Amino acid sequence: MRVVIIGAGIVGCALADELTSRGCTDVTVLDQGPLPVTGGSSSHAPGLVFQTNPSRTMSRLARYTVDKLVELGCFRQIGSLEVATTKARLRELHRRHGFATSWGVPARVVPADECARLHPMLGDGVLGGLHVPSDGLALPVRACQVQAERAQQRGARFLGGQRVIGVDQRDGRVTGVRTTDGAYPADAVVSCAGFWGPAVGALADTPIPLVPMAHQYVRTTPVAPPQAPILRHQDQDLYFRSHGDQVGIGSYRHRPMPVDLADLAPGAHPSMLAFTAADFAESWDRAVELIPALSGASIADGFNGVFSFTADGFPLLGESATVRGFWSAEAVWVTHSAGVGKVMAEWMLDGRPSIDLHECDLNRFHPAQLSPRYVRERAIRSFIEVYDIVHPLDPPSVRGLRVSPFHARHTELGAVFGEAGGWERPLWFAANESLPRRGTARDEWSSRHWSPIAAAEAEHTRSHVALYDMTPLTRLEVTGPVSFLQGLTSNDVDRPVGTVVYTLLLDRCGGVRSDITVARLGEQTFQVGVNGPLDLDRLRRAAPPGVTVRDITDGTCGLGVWGPAARDLVEPLADVDVSHRGFGYFKARRARIGDVPVTMLRLSYVGELGWEIYTDASQGPRLWDTLWAAGGRLGVIAAGRAAFASLRLEKGYRAWGADMTGDHDPYAAGLGFAVNLDSGDFLGRDALIGRTSEQVLTPLVLEDHGCVPMGSEPVYADGRPVGYVTSAAYGHTVGAPIAYAWLPAGLSQPGHRVEVGYFDRMLPARTAAEPLFDPKHERIRR
Repeated sequence: MRVVIIGAGIVGCALADELTSRGCTDVTVLDQGPLPVTGGSSSHAPGLVFQTNPSRTMSRLARYTVDKLVELGCFRQIGSLEVATTKARLRELHRRHGFATSWGVPARVVPADECARLHPMLGDGVLGGLHVPSDGLALPVRACQVQAERAQQRGARFLGGQRVIGVDQRDGRVTGVRTTDGAYPADAVVSCAGFWGPAVGALADTPIPLVPMAHQYVRTTPVAPPQAPILRHQDQDLYFRSHGDQVGIGSYRHRPMPVDLADLAPGAHPSMLAFTAADFAESWDRAVELIPALSGASIADGFNGVFSFTADGFPLLGESATVRGFWSAEAVWVTHSAGVGKVMAEWMLDGRPSIDLHECDLNRFHPAQLSPRYVRERAIRSFIEVYDIVHPLDPPSVRGLRVSPFHARHTELGAVFGEAGGWERPLWFAANESLPRRGTARDEWSSRHWSPIAAAEAEHTRSHVALYDMTPLTRLEVTGPVSFLQGLTSNDVDRPVGTVVYTLLLDRCGGVRSDITVARLGEQTFQVGVNGPLDLDRLRRAAPPGVTVRDITDGTCGLGVWGPAARDLVEPLADVDVSHRGFGYFKARRARIGDVPVTMLRLSYVGELGWEIYTDASQGPRLWDTLWAAGGRLGVIAAGRAAFASLRLEKGYRAWGADMTGDHDPYAAGLGFAVNLDSGDFLGRDALIGRTSEQVLTPLVLEDHGCVPMGSEPVYADGRPVGYVTSAAYGHTVGAPIAYAWLPAGLSQPGHRVEVGYFDRMLPARTAAEPLFDPKHERIRR
């Protein structure tokens, strides 16, 4: 395979090294700047590497980067220290220690006196810190040189002064790259251009949704800093490192500074903009407060360095959805550079990366999320929040991007909205405040973006009937022979018209790429419920001639009608038999509710009798009004995502992307029932034969009713970390917090005592049999 890499910064060099080490030696690396110091972000990056991250994927990329750069002699493993000067930050450092423990990064929360020992320049006011001995300083320019030299020794060539002016295509595939000096044929082109990525992507008709932003960095006059770990003072948006007898200080405290590529001046260092001293004034004062020795120093030099920021803070990795052979490895910082080079090389040569990358996939965004305004405003928010204490449920900026046809009705009922995938989604409804509910006092952290009303909505769903907005669930219409879906999915979807099948999309190694529902509405017509744009991309890539895959989500809408009284609500309105005998579980029917044409699926993600009912978006308000008016006598309510999460965990229903990913196989994830090895030769089938797993997804019931984990917390057995939490909620029916966790197989049986690390506490828990609610599934099959 002929590969052209655009960009000879640390990511391009890492990718060239990784590709050539795997035998792909026809690699050309182009850069518009001089070599080896190209003038991009890698040329001025301070090089601080912190491996701790809320994301398991990002932590794993950072760990590989550290290991590789240490081996190459391009890393000073002096450790890191993150300090707290407020009680809130100290709690956050305990939470970050939990992330490190979950992902296998050795770390300790240390008291103030040990912080002073580790970093003698610290002044008073430090309450404690997080120490990670294996963190440290990457040497970015040296790392570029060493990895480029290794790649060149295997046959790669590096060419500077090559400004790319075109990405050639034929029949939807790249064929090469044109520069101001010549043409370079290619079977694969990879954009590693950093903040120039959007310009390169435009040449290949592929959006690269990142925003270049300036970030301030200074060096002080000499102060003779001691040998000490790299330092972060996130309470004031600052970080520190030494440069010989000088101190380097980076700041995120200043105003956001988006950069227009057209305004960048040519020259050796276009990414190093003029220092704006006024923006750094407050940062300097805060730096002196933390390190009093700086009071006798001053700023020797500084600059505003350009880096890449995305709407959600994650990189942009993968192949274009529309131009085959055009790849992106953008918005990657030094911290993750070698790790990204590795997984990109695996992806390109082997067809899959060795770790799950769905959070980083270039194609994870809906088209509405690619608008320049959306990307810009969300990227600015990412910059502002780099060092903030961010709650997992904190609402993002740019709201109201996608709303369902029920939005006006939700607003009338006092909905409190969250957001996911650009969709406004009700969390709970003020209209339900008067509903009876049990006492559910919670700690401050887990009660954020939550209300006791959610408990009432969950209990009311179990006792009466509720309407849940299912519009944000991505729906695809697939037309063509059933053999297409049969060969991609783990279960038998070649079932009679009117059947719904829960099944999985696997990769060739048996990892769970998604869980989906396939409703056969005609001999060659299927409504497929999937987990988002990545599934749409996956099915479109696989579709042969004669198969059409179409996203129908925005033109349709849907309601989950669930609860013991669901049939009492639907039966008088429907023009089909909705008895259990006439409309069984996992069946589909086209029907009318009142005068609204609908597609009804007998499914339940909350473990109660009911249906998912879909119609055209134009008919949505009428569908709602019809059900709402008829449900008055039955006590129908609208219910939100907070109740939904509680109910689904009580039933042990998995959420892809949280409970399982491509890193996990179906059996270990408790989804063996969705695998039918007799259904034919589907993707990933052979990898599942004889499969055993050391880790198993396991339900936990916590004893402390006032604390509810949020996900990614470590789990301990006999004082040793053994696993991590995937998702959790308070189970209002079972009367206790529930968490699912990946644990060693030997601990997966019910009755084992474990503990969940929650900030600086250990929450006692026990493993349990699942499902916790209605184990015989009697309520959904009435």
